[in-house]
Amino acid sequence: QVQLAESGGGLVQAGGSLRLSCAASGRTFDIDDVSWFRQAPGKEREFVGAITWSAGRTRYGDSVKGRFTVSRDNAKNTVYLQMNGLKPEDTAVYSCSARPRGSGEYDYWGQGTQVTVSS
Repeated sequence: QVQLAESGGGLVQAGGSLRLSCAASGRTFDIDDVSWFRQAPGKEREFVGAITWSAGRTRYGDSVKGRFTVSRDNAKNTVYLQMNGLKPEDTAVYSCSARPRGSGEYDYWGQGTQVTVSS
């Protein structure tokens, strides 16, 4: 089992920045990659960005490319989502998830953290 805990959400003005953290515990050696998703009220869950646990390769959703950066600190078992140039449409609950090695599914999820961007 892997446990994930997000932190760092809050209220920020448009154009501002926030950094979210996703702390992993448990069988972290079993993680292949960690992804960030977000979901706004009345909308479907959207892929934001991801990073592979060992090599640190990243990929991003089209709506955040060039503004958001995913990074990780393996010594702290923590993945970060640096969000710059925030827009009101970035308002959502942000969740991190982990995909175990050999699995095609994101089996582990954090509780989510609210990000609100005011105009």
